[in-house]
Amino acid sequence: MKNEEFRLFGHRFVDWIADYFENVETFPVLSPLAPGDVRKNIPAVPPTRGEDMEAVFRDFEKVILPGMAHWQHPGWFAYFPANNSPASVLGEMLTAGLGAQCMVWKTSPAAAELEEAVLDWLSQMIGLPQGLAGVIQDSASTATLCALLSARERTTGFGSNDDGLRVPLTVYASEEAHSSIEKGVKIAGYGRKNLRRIPTDDTFALLPGRLEEAVVRDKDAGLVPACVVATVGTTSSGALDPLAPIGEVCRRHGLWLHVDAAWAGTAALLPEMRGIIDGVEAADSFVFNPHKWMLTNFDCSAYYVKDPAALVRTFEILPEYLKTGVDAKVKNYRDWGIPLGRRFRALKLWFVIRSYGVEGLQAMVREHLRLARVVEGWVVADARFELLAPVALGLVCFRLNDGRDESALNTLNQALLDRINGTGRVFLSHTTLRGKFTIRLVVGQRTTAERHVREAWDLIDSAAGELLRP
Repeated sequence: MKNEEFRLFGHRFVDWIADYFENVETFPVLSPLAPGDVRKNIPAVPPTRGEDMEAVFRDFEKVILPGMAHWQHPGWFAYFPANNSPASVLGEMLTAGLGAQCMVWKTSPAAAELEEAVLDWLSQMIGLPQGLAGVIQDSASTATLCALLSARERTTGFGSNDDGLRVPLTVYASEEAHSSIEKGVKIAGYGRKNLRRIPTDDTFALLPGRLEEAVVRDKDAGLVPACVVATVGTTSSGALDPLAPIGEVCRRHGLWLHVDAAWAGTAALLPEMRGIIDGVEAADSFVFNPHKWMLTNFDCSAYYVKDPAALVRTFEILPEYLKTGVDAKVKNYRDWGIPLGRRFRALKLWFVIRSYGVEGLQAMVREHLRLARVVEGWVVADARFELLAPVALGLVCFRLNDGRDESALNTLNQALLDRINGTGRVFLSHTTLRGKFTIRLVVGQRTTAERHVREAWDLIDSAAGELLRP
């Protein structure tokens, strides 16, 4: 492709994205295609000669677009949000255009120093303790794995990197904790059987007393407790683990405390919501994802550590070909995580923070929290429904309950969810809480307004009426 053709299609693609932002609400939230529908329209062999970009773009619109779920749709109430924004997309375009591989300071000084600066901004914006050092990871799953590896090394005196694990190490997390913890435990060599799932209270938050009992029991059995993962905003219910008492348990027994606030951490932008991270000063590491609720397109996960030397010592490898004359004076982020190669993720985050400002981001989060409380009110006011978890942030967990037995209620609510999502106008997801099929409605999409929340509730109300009609 010559530069003139690139310029032509570049303008067209920007216009297409701008039109998409304006018209995304006209698409069905979920793709209506069946498995294999996309693949059958893609040739089995690659083209021998280059094709005209016009034909490629035509197939994007004809073959690819119908097979996409529209995460930026204002009717997206499923899972957790994966927001973008015009500012973020523009930053991502420049990142792609620069094509930099930002593995060490010397390969792009601005990338390293901007990353350090914007992570300091973020720390101030959500009220983290002073002195934490930050790095951008691709996801909270990777950040949690980094925490588990660092905890493993600190617990073994940094010997397991060389010798492997000589004694069994144990990890502790809420029974509501994210699946990435179990995956990380497997990858980091702890062994799945050494992950302890700690019971939760009526709000689905981890019970510190039960945590300490498990730690003491393992120590008495000759095992070595290494790490606790506390969650601020669990995936299923939005539960908030109590960081201060968990931190006390970790202090008494010398455990690494990692705090997973992947979704909920953005709420701490609001001074009135800072209580969700009370006790975070006890944490050895902390993660939240601007790519969920803070308008920065995937991937961009902010990971903070109290002792960066422990993180670097866990990951550092220094072959001759990576040495530079300034290594002692700079942060080489290649040593702060798993991959050597690193994208320039800080640029889009910088664009977002500067474009919206702290007040603009706060206003968005406040509105989402208000809308979630509106939905909570509708659920509580309708005798056919019940809340299944407290609404602490932007997640509402509920079900239809007409008094039938639990198994039948689970079937009923699966049918309700299928009817709602089958309209193509909204998308909600589900979980199970204490064995109960639970419908999750998350308010967090950038373009979601009260009218979209009202439409979702009208669809829920109508589907419930149809299912309960004699």
